[in-house]
Amino acid sequence: MLTFQDFQRLGPQNITEFVARAIAEHKSSDLYKMAVEADAYDRQLNTTIMNYVQVIWSSSGEPLEDFTATNNKIASNFFHRLNTQRCTYSLGNGVTFAEDDNGRVKQALGQKFDTRLKTLGYYALIHGVSFGYWNYDQLYVFPVTEFVPLWDELDGSLKAGIRFWQIDNDKPVIAVLYEVDGYTKFTTATEQEVGTGTERRIVIGNGITFKEYEPKRGYKRKLKSTRASGDEVVGYENYSELPIIPMWGSQLHQSTLVGMKHSIDSFDLIRSGFANDLSDCTQIYWLVENCAGMTDEDLARFRDKLKIQRIAEVGTGEDGAKVTPYTQEIPFAARQAYLNDIRAGIYEDFGALDVHEVNANSTNDHLEAAYQPMDENADDFEYQIIEFVQRLLEVAGLGENTPVFKRNRISNVRETVEMVLSEAEYLDDETILNKLPNITPDEVNQILERKGVEDRERMLTPVVVEDEEEEETEEA
Repeated sequence: MLTFQDFQRLGPQNITEFVARAIAEHKSSDLYKMAVEADAYDRQLNTTIMNYVQVIWSSSGEPLEDFTATNNKIASNFFHRLNTQRCTYSLGNGVTFAEDDNGRVKQALGQKFDTRLKTLGYYALIHGVSFGYWNYDQLYVFPVTEFVPLWDELDGSLKAGIRFWQIDNDKPVIAVLYEVDGYTKFTTATEQEVGTGTERRIVIGNGITFKEYEPKRGYKRKLKSTRASGDEVVGYENYSELPIIPMWGSQLHQSTLVGMKHSIDSFDLIRSGFANDLSDCTQIYWLVENCAGMTDEDLARFRDKLKIQRIAEVGTGEDGAKVTPYTQEIPFAARQAYLNDIRAGIYEDFGALDVHEVNANSTNDHLEAAYQPMDENADDFEYQIIEFVQRLLEVAGLGENTPVFKRNRISNVRETVEMVLSEAEYLDDETILNKLPNITPDEVNQILERKGVEDRERMLTPVVVEDEEEEETEEA
């Protein structure tokens, strides 16, 4: 792979050559190939079962595709479902901050921050790593399939990177080189443009030629506004460091597909093979003896007659014809038991919660125990998120802070409500509302706001006391 030091050694005069070479080598790397395969499994296009072909052997010993065989390809959805469960468990409710004065930090990160962070986290899980680009007031997501990281050979940090994309095969490839002191844009050139002018470009292995079409500029524009000319760009500024930050999916720094692929493939192959056997193996078939003179057409008519009339007329005697029915049972119990074992193993190895293993009447203690493996993996995942967000806050100039997560989990609602209400006399209103599982965070704020208004109105409303009329009494 190419590193930041390789980029420095080539120098600015070879920048277009480097961009083309970096993209080509990135697409041939194990990281990129794993990300592409993970995307296929995420779309339920599991590559192993989709590429599986049943073969027969020819008389010459060569394998041939068995075009007569049923070729059901049933792809499971384990990969997408379990990664979605892990990601939404930590990021489904967004993040808050431990120290956030009236939501100042959250507001500065933009309205789309929570959704972009969730997307970033999901790519980090399935690809192993993803990259977040902070652009003034918004977070953008760069997956591995669209971004070439240029790591520093000395400290392993990200010092530069190349974002690339192409909307269709017959459309140009767009590439953006991000450096600490700004970014430069490139695009593919046509064959007529090759070798003309002084633009820097190079032809890479597949014939794609890059050219620079927008020179380097800073990340933040400085505008000057006048009544006569409106807004005018008067300069550019940069961040103190590269505004692109990697987020890893776990401390292993690898795709979740690494541990799941073989189990998913085994499950898909067995389930698809079972469906194929049901189609390929006729439940009742017939052996016809002493009928060597019958052609294929005769046999077909004889079979149809048996299916309709259910009566067969055959000869008698030593050389007479004989028809014998046979049935074939498909082994079901063993395959079903093995599929159940594989399914349970996938959930256990991934540390996911299988709702089929949770009883509807489970107490909160049982549910807590069921969530323990998921909590352990979520801790690892959230450490990566915390490190990413803290670095992002530094780049954005928002100071030091720590994100707080609210995990999505099921519970015995009635039991939880009863427990909270039993402790209500020792808690304030906000704590009580936040602990109630049937009230959302938005509803908490609305309820507290309404209660505050009611309390203020009650305090400001004067209490009117009517004077009692003194009764005059006459002395006797």
